[in-house]
Amino acid sequence: MFVRRIAVIGTGYVGLTTGACLASLGHDVVCADVDADKVARLTRGEVDILEPGLAELVAEGIAAGRLTFVLGAAAAVRHAENGPEVMFLCVPTPMGVGGVADLSIVESVVEEVRDLLPTGCVVVNKSTVPVGTAARTEELLVRDDVAVVSNPEFLREGSAVYDFLNPDRIVVGGSKQDAAERVAALYSRLGAPTVLTDAPSAELVKYAANCFLAMKLSYVNAVAELCDRLGANITDVTEGMGYDKRIGQAFLQPGPGWGGSCLPKDTSAMLQLADAADFEFRLIRATIDTNTRQRQRMVEKVRLAVTGRRGGSLSHTRLALFGLTFKAGTDDLRDSPALAVAALLRQAGADLVGYDPALRPDARHPDLAGITIVDDPYLAAKDAEALIVLTEWPEFRGLDWARLAESVRKPIVVDTRNLLDPAVARRVGFEWIGIGKP
Repeated sequence: MFVRRIAVIGTGYVGLTTGACLASLGHDVVCADVDADKVARLTRGEVDILEPGLAELVAEGIAAGRLTFVLGAAAAVRHAENGPEVMFLCVPTPMGVGGVADLSIVESVVEEVRDLLPTGCVVVNKSTVPVGTAARTEELLVRDDVAVVSNPEFLREGSAVYDFLNPDRIVVGGSKQDAAERVAALYSRLGAPTVLTDAPSAELVKYAANCFLAMKLSYVNAVAELCDRLGANITDVTEGMGYDKRIGQAFLQPGPGWGGSCLPKDTSAMLQLADAADFEFRLIRATIDTNTRQRQRMVEKVRLAVTGRRGGSLSHTRLALFGLTFKAGTDDLRDSPALAVAALLRQAGADLVGYDPALRPDARHPDLAGITIVDDPYLAAKDAEALIVLTEWPEFRGLDWARLAESVRKPIVVDTRNLLDPAVARRVGFEWIGIGKP
């Protein structure tokens, strides 16, 4: 394999994982960020992101001299004597006004480096971007000697390193075949199926995949509600579905709704793409509406469990929230369904105390307002009218549930993830309430 000189702009989940993993594959990588303190910490091998295996890869890359961190995109381009052969754009593309992706950071970086890039360099859009972004990047570059390709990431938070090094597929799209092949060759040691296509198709792959997963989650949550009404068991229903190879077992677990940094943003962006093409994508709209309803349903479950009525008052009711991150294995709070449910409970007048293994009591995030964060699950449970499991942290199963039963005012647990063993909870006196369970 040829060793390539690579610049990675952005050191978030995608950028840092991309840089560290490419360095582990033998490439020379320089990563850039605009946060000077973050660059200094990364240079010392200090990784702030909770991502298994990432800190070790960063340390190995630094020790081997294959991974370097600099301040600013321009510095990354100037770092190597002859400049980078490939430059990955891994900067944020947040949801903007009306749900459309905000590309201002992408455009700013391109304008900063366009006159610095060496002839023959390939600019890679790694961030999730709307269809047409590669063409827009080419327009901003005004460089016929620099190619642009789309190479979407398919990384799950909490398993990003594993996903990068064990990909289901590599997708690369661009108008210049040789440039696309050069980018695909960076991953040759991974032995994954490779899809070489045009840039618009590559850009659409990521949105299409994430929207399909969101639809699958909304579907199973709707089926779980039907199970509640009919007395069926969602676990048995999804097991029976999952053995069908056309469906599979993944993304068939009901919960309080889907969230995170990708699915909400990408479903909204897909609607924008469809609207721009004069196409009414009713499936995606229904998927989003079902997700919104699921969060309301969780609040109804809590009301019914605590007051005996779906519309009962939760005013000044102390509730213990177990789990606040959008899923287990990460400290990411962006668009967390747990926090969305918490906001609705707070609007209903409940007093909220939260515990999450990934959060400290001094954690700061706008959506944590109104929640008292503690670092002890038993302290969170003290005098609570109910425990609400909102994130599927495995360690919740291993808690001393007899001790929790003694701490709460009412032994009620609303398990929005069907995480716990109902028999264990009931054995120590808890009333266990799940989703889609008789």
